[in-house]
Amino acid sequence: MKIVLAYSGGLDTSVLVSWLKEHYSAEIITYAADVGQEEELDGLAEKAKATGASAHYTLDLVDEFARDFIYPMMRANAIYEGQYFLGTSIARPLIGKAHVEIAEKEGADAVAHGATGKGNDQVRFELAYAALAPQLQIISPWRMKEFRKAFPGRTEMINYCREHNIDVEASASKPYSMDRNLLHISYEAGILEDPWFDPTTEDNKGMYKLTVDPQDAPDEAQYIELDFEQGDCVAVDGVAMIPSQVMKHLNKIAGKHGIGRVDIIENRFVGMKSRGVYETPGGTILMQGHRNMESLTMDRELMHLRDSLIPRYAQLVYNGFWYAPEREALQAFIDDSQKTVTGTVRLKLYKGNVTTVGRKSPLSLYDENIASMEGVDSDYNPDDASGFIRLNALRLRRRAIAQGGPEIASESKVKRS
Repeated sequence: MKIVLAYSGGLDTSVLVSWLKEHYSAEIITYAADVGQEEELDGLAEKAKATGASAHYTLDLVDEFARDFIYPMMRANAIYEGQYFLGTSIARPLIGKAHVEIAEKEGADAVAHGATGKGNDQVRFELAYAALAPQLQIISPWRMKEFRKAFPGRTEMINYCREHNIDVEASASKPYSMDRNLLHISYEAGILEDPWFDPTTEDNKGMYKLTVDPQDAPDEAQYIELDFEQGDCVAVDGVAMIPSQVMKHLNKIAGKHGIGRVDIIENRFVGMKSRGVYETPGGTILMQGHRNMESLTMDRELMHLRDSLIPRYAQLVYNGFWYAPEREALQAFIDDSQKTVTGTVRLKLYKGNVTTVGRKSPLSLYDENIASMEGVDSDYNPDDASGFIRLNALRLRRRAIAQGGPEIASESKVKRS
C-alpha cells in the first residue's frame, strides 16, 4: 500500500509518518504546500525521510493560490458571518488539489491528513479529495479509535517520538495553535478557548505576527491607490503587480498600520461554536478597495443581486464546497458582474482603520450633474419624482383605506396633554 500524507514536519504529522507506516505496513510519501506561510520549509524532505517517508514533495503554490483562489473570492466580497475573511478556508481546496495530483503521479492508494476530528479542515480536505479523485482511499487518523487511544494527548505523542527517535521540537503545552498563509494567520485553541481571554493586553499581544497593535501604529496616516481591472487589483500606487505580489505588498503596508485584526466566535460546519483570532492585513485593504470600486461602476440591481448571494458563496467556501457545481455557477455569475469594475481607489490607512477617500473610473456610473443639489440641468427631472412616489405609495394608501393600515405603537403610549 502507498499513502501520500499531508506533512508539516510538526508533532502530529511527524508521528503520523511512523504510525501510518506501521499500522498499514505501507510506503509513506509526504507532501507540504507552500501557500505563503513564510514558515521554515527547508529541511522537511530530510526530516520526513528520517522519520520513515520514502519520498517528499514541497510545492510552491503561492502564485496559484493568489491568482486562482484568493482573487476569485475577493471578486465575490466573501466574508463568513460578517467578519471572517476565510483565510484558512480558501487555502484548503488548493492544498487538497495538489495532494491528489501527487497521489495520482505516485500511483498511491490513499491520501492521509492530520486534521482534527473536531474541526472544519477534515471536511474541506475530504470534500476536495472526493470531488477531484473519488477513487482514492481517505485516511483520517484522528477519527480512528485506535489512533486516539494511542495518542489521547500531546504528551503521548512526544513520548512516542522519543521512543522512535523522531526529532521534534515540542513542549507538553502550547498556548494556542497557528495557521498561516498568504491571506492571513489564524490563532485558536489553548488559552483562546476562553472567550473572555483578552489577547491584546501588554502581556499577551506578542501573539500577533502580521500586524502591530493599532495603538503602536504610526501617528501619521498613509495614502495608497489601488488600480482595478475587471474586479482584480493589478497595481498599487501605479506599480503593476501580479496577484501574489499585491498580497505580499499590501500585507506589509497594512501590518505596519495595525489593519486586519478580528476576534470572533464562529459557527463551525461540524456544529460547534469556536473562538478564532485572525489577522488579514492585505485582504482587508483589498476588499475595501474592491467594494468601493464596485460602488462607482456596478449597476445598482446587479450589485444588489450579487450581494444577496454573498452569504451563500461565503458559506460554500467556509464549508469546503469550492469544487461543488453551485460554487462554480455562482463564480461564473460573479465574474461576469465584474466586467465594468475598472478604475482606481484611494485609501487612507491609520491606526487599524481603512478609509476610502477617493475613487475614479472611465466606466463610472456616477454623474455629477445628476447627483448635484445645485440645480444643474441633467437627465433627472424632479417633477418625475411625484409620479414615482405616488405609484410606490399606491398599495400603502389602499391598505390604510381598506384595512386601517399598520398599527402605530405610539397610539397606545402617547396621550394628548
